[in-house]
Amino acid sequence: MNALIKAEFRRLAATRLWLWALLAAVVLGGGMVGAMTLVGPENFDPPAPGLDTEDGVRSLLGMLSFTVFLPAALGTLAMTGEYRHRTVTYTFLHAPRRRQVLTAKLVAYGVAGLVYGLVLTGTAGAAFFGGVAARGVTPGTATGEVLMMLLRPALAMAVYTLLGVAAGALIRHQVAALAVVVGYLYAGEFLLMMIPGVKLLYPLLPGGATASLTGFDYAADTVAAELATGPVQLLSPVGGGLLLTGYALVAALVAVLVPMRRDVY
Repeated sequence: MNALIKAEFRRLAATRLWLWALLAAVVLGGGMVGAMTLVGPENFDPPAPGLDTEDGVRSLLGMLSFTVFLPAALGTLAMTGEYRHRTVTYTFLHAPRRRQVLTAKLVAYGVAGLVYGLVLTGTAGAAFFGGVAARGVTPGTATGEVLMMLLRPALAMAVYTLLGVAAGALIRHQVAALAVVVGYLYAGEFLLMMIPGVKLLYPLLPGGATASLTGFDYAADTVAAELATGPVQLLSPVGGGLLLTGYALVAALVAVLVPMRRDVY
C-alpha cells in the first residue's frame, strides 16, 4: 500500500500539474487578497465594511471559498486522466486490487489538496497582513482568529480534492466530469437556492457546509436578498466541518467501490 501511495506522489511530481496548481494558489490567494486589501472593501462598488471591522475581515477572507473549484478540478483530473490516456489498464494490471489503487489516489491527492489549500491561504494571509500594514489599518479581528479563518478554507480544499477524485471515478470522461464538478460548484447550488423550499436544503449541501465552516455566507445572503426571502440558517462551524468530513468519507467510498465493479475500456 505504501508503494502505491509513493507511486501516486511520483506520478503527480512527474507532471507540471502540481506546479501550475501551486502557481494558481499563489495568484488566487496572495494576488486576490492582496489586491482587495490594498484597495479596501470600503472602496468597493457597492462599499463593504472596512478591514477595521470584524465583518470586513471575515468577508474579505471569505472570498477564498470561491476558489475551492481548483482543488476539486485537480482531483477530477487525477482520476479521469487515467482513463483519458489509457494508463488505467496498466495501473490495474500492476495492482489488480483496485481498492488499493483508489485508496492510494485518495491519500495522495488528499494531501496534495491540503498542501494547495495551505499555500493558497498562507499567501493570502501574508498578503492580508502586508496590505493592512502598508495602509496603516488595524484589523478588526485578532491575529489568532484571522489564522483560524485561513485554516478553515485550507481544510475545505482538501475535502473538495477528494470530492473531485470521486467525481472522476464516477464520470470517466474528463471534459464531462470537469463540467459537472465546476458547473455544480459555481452554478448548481445557486440555482437550487432559487427554488422555493429547496433553499432549506442548502445548509446540508457541500456549499452550505463550506459556508458554515468558513463563516462566509455571502452567496446565501445574496440570493435571499435578490428573492426578498429570509436569510438561510447555516449550521455552526463545527457542524459544517463535520458535514464536510462526512461528504469526504462518502466521496472516498464512492471512489473506491465504483471502479471495482466496472469494466475498463
